[in-house]
Amino acid sequence: MLNMRKKDADGAVVPTTTIVMALMLCSFISPPMLMGVSASQRTRMMVPETQEQHRRNLLANGLGVTPPMGWNSWNHFNCKIDEKIIKATADALISTGLSKLGYTYINIDDCWAEIARDDKGNLAPKKSTFPSGIKSLADYVHSKGLKLGIYSDAGYFTCSKTMPGSLGHEEQDANTFAAWGIDYLKYDNCNNDGSKPTVRYPVMTRALMKAGRPIFFSLCEWGDMHPALWGAKVGNSWRTTNDISDTWESMVSRADMNEVYAEYARPGGWNDPDMLEVGNGGMTKDEYVVHFSIWAISKFKVIGLVTHKPCCRLPFFFGCDVRNITKETMEIVANKEVISVNQDPLGVQAKKVRMEGDLEFWAGPLSGYRVALLLVNRGALRTSITANWDDVGIPTNSVVEARDLWEHKTLKARFVGNLTATVGSHACKMYVLKPVS
Repeated sequence: MLNMRKKDADGAVVPTTTIVMALMLCSFISPPMLMGVSASQRTRMMVPETQEQHRRNLLANGLGVTPPMGWNSWNHFNCKIDEKIIKATADALISTGLSKLGYTYINIDDCWAEIARDDKGNLAPKKSTFPSGIKSLADYVHSKGLKLGIYSDAGYFTCSKTMPGSLGHEEQDANTFAAWGIDYLKYDNCNNDGSKPTVRYPVMTRALMKAGRPIFFSLCEWGDMHPALWGAKVGNSWRTTNDISDTWESMVSRADMNEVYAEYARPGGWNDPDMLEVGNGGMTKDEYVVHFSIWAISKFKVIGLVTHKPCCRLPFFFGCDVRNITKETMEIVANKEVISVNQDPLGVQAKKVRMEGDLEFWAGPLSGYRVALLLVNRGALRTSITANWDDVGIPTNSVVEARDLWEHKTLKARFVGNLTATVGSHACKMYVLKPVS
């Protein structure tokens, strides 16, 4: 790229490289349908939200600037959870090095409390499984530099029906969670009074704000009332789908359902297609790589490692048993380059920009004028896939450097106009594209 100079309207000298890169960004986000980026989202990318506008949200806790990452107990352990498992999982996140990669939340799901509240109406940790209490457990997790999450429900009982929900006790329970040192609340939608989630969920939002401790608020109403349309003012993430299971069909269907809400994701509020299933054994390694790649590029929260069920640019929660994590699973969930796409500060969820039968082209902008590209083959045969620059939002004649995130190498060739890769059945190729001229 030539580094020529010209003067702006005020007579200041502006390098032509700066102008070209600015034009490249404009080309990337316009027209909006190229990347599934709406006009309102383009405005947000270019004009920062003022503090006064931010305060219009019920929830203004400053959390979730990037999608949260961590572990959730449900997918692998279901109701068979206790404080020993939580402590051992916290220890494992440290010993495996996963905490240094950003996996910092340890989330207790359903079944942690007694069936009845105590004589003061407070939720009571189950004596048989959490004899030391949640406050003591939070102190242990915090001593490791990690964060503790907990579960409740916007109903009279939780989904397991083994413990009370928080409906009618929102303020009391929020104060309890804050006093215990809770950092994250997953709020389910079972056994309620029949009123709409849009009525019940904001009550807990207000209670959490009054409690005085920043607590990440994860809305888990299964996408019933399209929470992406209203969730940003109520929570930090919102489920866009019903529960995931550890199969290829379930995983790709959740990705499809979530993708239509891409424009509503942003720093502080993320779409959630449910947890990662990586490491639970129901898919092949290639399928788990696709799973992790889609969740990463879509900015889903990454929670769900080896236990079996995170609630997802997607938040990253995995649900496998981290205490016994395999080398193969570690190679997937510890990929720093893929994680960096999920945690990119620009905070724009990728879209499926093109489909050709079983072939999919996912792309989204990253900071530094870069583009994340994911080529997915849902078909039964190995095939060649070509991504064109005009589909992924790069000016057609740009010379582009491509970094392969799963091979961990920058390709020697420079690409003009398009990039072609051979992709196996139920597999993918993931790149970061950087225009160099």
